[in-house]
Amino acid sequence: MINKPFFFSQVKLHLFGGSFTQKQVNGLNAILTEWEAKFSRNDDRFLAYMLATVHHETDKQMQPIEEYGKGRGKDYGRKLKMGRGPGRRVAYSTPNQLYYGRGYVQLTWYENYERAAKELKVDCLQHPELTLDLSIATQIMFAGMTKGWFTGKKLSDYFNKTKADWVNARRIINGLDKAQLIKDYAIKYYAAISYTV
Repeated sequence: MINKPFFFSQVKLHLFGGSFTQKQVNGLNAILTEWEAKFSRNDDRFLAYMLATVHHETDKQMQPIEEYGKGRGKDYGRKLKMGRGPGRRVAYSTPNQLYYGRGYVQLTWYENYERAAKELKVDCLQHPELTLDLSIATQIMFAGMTKGWFTGKKLSDYFNKTKADWVNARRIINGLDKAQLIKDYAIKYYAAISYTV
């Protein structure tokens, strides 16, 4: 079990500049609750890295958000499917939705919304705004990062008995974009999680 008083005191001080909003606390609690209910037998570094990812992807809000710019200038911000390789994007007309980044991990692309809809049995393909629901965003993050939904890479590829690769774990979400920054967040979250009474 996570020592929550210690956890919150440490992350408030080292990751949030000494103060929280209630929404930040609510978001952190939602993630910790999901972890303790379903995932706590996993490596604590998984949780630390997920928290760091949310910290970055939500601009420290710790709430599911829409991507700034809503995919403007990106292929996933248009009515295109991923396709197979560069230059092979396939247009779609239904549903009449755009699949720019939303949620805790900035879920993008038609195919990723489709997978989340099937796996969670929530119609986020027709209603992508559902990925902004705190519970749904939390489930998407946990399933996606532990099972490799987004890029084929998953947490256990980077954190296991022989490996702790805080930098390359970013490949689970988005190549190596901001990998060092997220590593730094993750190590601070891990220090707050690892404390035992």
